[in-house]
Amino acid sequence: MARFEHTVTVAALDRHWFEEAAGHAVDLFDASREQDGAILLPDGRPIHGLRLVKGRHLQSGARYGEDPEGKAREDGKGAPEAAPESAVLREWRPSRTVEVESLVAEEGMSLRVGVRLREPRTPKALEVSLDGHNPEGGSLYRFSGRAKADLHAWWAALDRPSSAPAAARAPVVGTAKHRLGKARLTVTPRPAEDGTWQISVVLSVRGRWLLRPVAAVGLLFARRPVERGFREGVDSAAEEWAELLAELPSLHGEALRAEIADALTTP
Repeated sequence: MARFEHTVTVAALDRHWFEEAAGHAVDLFDASREQDGAILLPDGRPIHGLRLVKGRHLQSGARYGEDPEGKAREDGKGAPEAAPESAVLREWRPSRTVEVESLVAEEGMSLRVGVRLREPRTPKALEVSLDGHNPEGGSLYRFSGRAKADLHAWWAALDRPSSAPAAARAPVVGTAKHRLGKARLTVTPRPAEDGTWQISVVLSVRGRWLLRPVAAVGLLFARRPVERGFREGVDSAAEEWAELLAELPSLHGEALRAEIADALTTP
């Protein structure tokens, strides 16, 4: 098994702002309605790039897609047809759970991505699943991944004194499996004295079954470039986080709700 670890320092996200923004976004979707396929916010403006192509809006099984011309495609019989990229709503209970499954076909690969958010108005946990395969390929073209972010544990870890040791259990854990090997990624935050966050990312990689010796030899020769790529990836993610925070509006209340509504309806 090979283990890689890297720690970066990033600007902190205000928890109260995050939960307020999440609540406004959920409330806007919950109050939206469907008209001729378009999804309209309470003020009548359509959400950009989102259309209902099958089922009933905000009901289990509803399928949403995006059409370049702003209209759902038809299958030749006048019935809506889902685009190659679409999202199926599996569950919509804003006070408890929201679950969406995306279906994507790209460059010969078929991807199924599931996202489940618990207590969406004040998010408590985020679960993501990924299954991919090439319909024309064998087992080497299949892979899967699972990740869970315990947001309650994340905020608890950041409420600890900066001098305290890092949380024993990582709030974010991800796993990936392939015929040749499997990987495990953990993300653990801790507060810094200046109010920033120190994020420790740990990646463990190993071969599977009889391929473990082969993978061990491969990692022996490739360890340095793999470790360099891992560090660069974490650093790049930290830079993207900084750019994202710089673009977030410092608004609250109705002003923040209006800003989110504008973002949803603006091309």
